[in-house]
Amino acid sequence: MSDADRQYDLVVWGATGVAGRLVAEYLTEQYTPDDLSLAIGGRDESRLQAIATDLVEQHDAWAELPVVLGDATEPETLQEIARDTRVVCTTVGPYTKYGTPLVEACVEAGTDYCDLTGEVNWTREMIDEYHDAAVEADTRIVHSCGFDSVPADLGTLLAQSFAREAFGEPCTQVRIYVENASGGVSGGTLASAAELFEAASKDPEVRKVLGNPYSLAPPGEREGVDPGEQRLPRKDPLRSVWTAPSPMAPVNERVVRRSNALLDYPWGRGFRCTEVIPTGRGLGGAATAGLVSGGLGLFTLAMSVGPTRSALKRFVFPQPGEGPSEEQMATGHFTVRVRGQGTNEDGPFTVDAEIGADRDPGYGGTARMLGESAMCLVEDDTDSPLSGGVLTPASAIGEPLAERLRAVGFTASASEADGDARR
Repeated sequence: MSDADRQYDLVVWGATGVAGRLVAEYLTEQYTPDDLSLAIGGRDESRLQAIATDLVEQHDAWAELPVVLGDATEPETLQEIARDTRVVCTTVGPYTKYGTPLVEACVEAGTDYCDLTGEVNWTREMIDEYHDAAVEADTRIVHSCGFDSVPADLGTLLAQSFAREAFGEPCTQVRIYVENASGGVSGGTLASAAELFEAASKDPEVRKVLGNPYSLAPPGEREGVDPGEQRLPRKDPLRSVWTAPSPMAPVNERVVRRSNALLDYPWGRGFRCTEVIPTGRGLGGAATAGLVSGGLGLFTLAMSVGPTRSALKRFVFPQPGEGPSEEQMATGHFTVRVRGQGTNEDGPFTVDAEIGADRDPGYGGTARMLGESAMCLVEDDTDSPLSGGVLTPASAIGEPLAERLRAVGFTASASEADGDARR
């Protein structure tokens, strides 16, 4: 089916959830019907119609906002939606439970797709099941287009592009620092985490995927020199600070390694990446690193035990569809720095890249990252040799996404370490 035969440029799937509504709000604020033929979708027609009415009332340019209905338990409804649109942007998780029928529908219809999943086991399933078919169909299935994993993946790409331009060689290693992040966590995010732990408790294959640092690489490429995420407090080798493990490292590091593999190893087969949380210098930094590491370890232990996981889901976690307060989202912010190190004929060099915004990372920031990723697919505003497959933000879209994020208030820059930003 040609694009000209499709009714919509873009469908935001899951618009009744917190993240989906924020994406729809962002797109109707940032774009007009002259720019974009947009629809919102989900299961609940009355709630969708109420959201559509609210958005039309907020933005004079939009006289109407169409609603499309479907259900992950009725795949034929998703197939019809996929056939009617050029790009589907979905926020409906846990993806392990609800995501596969929509990916299958998009591959069959030749419809580009993006999401914000951080579920490594499910991403691996999509790679193994649909990558070759998506390549054959010239269809881009782009996972992890939110806080997982745009800052890490795009930041690494910016650092590597700058290194090659300034020094003629890529960085052989990068360290990703979640330096400054403040915001809330939604019920949907925690439900996805619980689903991941549940799957790992029951399926040894899922445990293998989670234990392999290269589990998202293409078949035959799922081993390498990188030992995987940091698990204990450590004095950083590139900066004189203490660091703690990052809870997002198991996702983001694997996404970055997949980008390198999909792009045919422009950063080398010996490339290594690690994501951490810097905690400061001296005894205070060491103590904070210990506390963060211990807290993350306790959370992991609690989520690994079935009864404790069930109790947290029932009595502690917000319900799916619930999110952070307006105040939390308004005062949120984040900075992710990528420091890369390499060597050329003149000796070692070090570069920095930074992705950041004065937005809650998981919601205000993610709405823009996911929305602009979708717009890159709609407008084919990409810099990539790949026209199809199960892809990453860096390998599917590349630096045009950084340009779009800068235009809506993000920092997205790269420079020689401790120098002025040049890119």
